[in-house]
Amino acid sequence: MGNPMRIRATEAGGVVEVKVLMSHIMETGQRKDASGNIVPAHFIQTVTVACNGKTVLSAEWGPAVSKDPFLSFKFKGAKKGDKVTVTWVDNKGDTRTDETAIA
Repeated sequence: MGNPMRIRATEAGGVVEVKVLMSHIMETGQRKDASGNIVPAHFIQTVTVACNGKTVLSAEWGPAVSKDPFLSFKFKGAKKGDKVTVTWVDNKGDTRTDETAIA
């Protein structure tokens, strides 16, 4: 399980903007360490964002995404005070879920 995500969700004019900073090493499995050994792949595979239990974004990622990924998107159909929940699962089965209220 990684460090807590930094999530910001704001509503303006009926549109909610969500910004998420995830803490993850995102290893590709192609880099070698100082001894010449390959560093095993360890990256986020799926990201799901829900608002009040309804999925508003579902993404599949691969090893090409950078370390500590940043995600930003907009959606309609929510209001201030609603809960936004972000969940990721990586290729080793680790998972992280955090939530915030829309401001």
